Amino acid sequence: LGLLIGSPPMPVAAADVYRVGMLSLGGGTGGSKDLEAFRDRLNSLGYAEGRNLVIERRYAEGQLERLRALAAELVRLNVDVIVTITTPAAQAAKAATSTIPIVMAGSADPVGLGLVASLARPGANVTGVTNSLEGINAKQLQLLKEAAPRISRVAVIMNSSSVEANAFGHMQAASAALGVTVVAFTTESANEIDLDALGKLRADALYVFPNAINVRNSKAILAFAAENRLPAIYGDRDAVEAGGLMSYWTNWLELRRHAAVYVDKILKGARPADLPVEQPTRFELVINLKTARALGLTIPQSVLLRADEVIQ
Repeated sequence: LGLLIGSPPMPVAAADVYRVGMLSLGGGTGGSKDLEAFRDRLNSLGYAEGRNLVIERRYAEGQLERLRALAAELVRLNVDVIVTITTPAAQAAKAATSTIPIVMAGSADPVGLGLVASLARPGANVTGVTNSLEGINAKQLQLLKEAAPRISRVAVIMNSSSVEANAFGHMQAASAALGVTVVAFTTESANEIDLDALGKLRADALYVFPNAINVRNSKAILAFAAENRLPAIYGDRDAVEAGGLMSYWTNWLELRRHAAVYVDKILKGARPADLPVEQPTRFELVINLKTARALGLTIPQSVLLRADEVIQ
């Protein structure tokens, strides 16, 4: 990921013990991967659990309503910094404290959501990395159309947040030129997706946002796509490794790693207000050819040549 990391700072003194809170909407396997990536980068910067670092982990296991209470726990522990994974986690942390530094390890539209005043000058106690870039959603739709030229009606599995509503608007604007119609399928439940209702949309392809509800229901969505022989594009490569057709987005684990760089700077005295929020500059395309064959698709060479990874 093309983020400006710079030269590693000098290791911290072993006598200092820092307490870092990690707040995530997810959990399970994904939480373990996030933690490992974040901790490994901290290790390279001179921090080690059991020596000069304590990481207080709080996972909401996909339950949005738990985030505020978990954020409040971290505030009561008076951690030195809170690292947030997912946009709702960043919002919960900001609502819980205006004094403890907060580092976003990936958050959508932090300016639009009021998490920071601007990317260049965050202005308060929140900084870090964003996982979004204008135009990314239209680009995904274009890649899906290139991979499966015959599709004409794409169901977009999304939540009701303003972030995804705005992204859907960008997709609508781009859809006519691509020769497709996008149809919003907004999930109302925080736990399940009504696949029967999704089927009634008569879509011939799927676009799956990488939000917590979709990740939680990933197996069901993958099974639905396979059963109905629908090409689908995801925002998370894990879905492609599990049998989805393709994904295009930033490398999520790189965002977790880069958050450690912000934490290091803050622990050494930097103010979040003075640390610009960074955007990803590199996105990865992953394609599952086994799934393409099962769908009867021949992915054009023009698409395959742009792939960062092709799963055989």
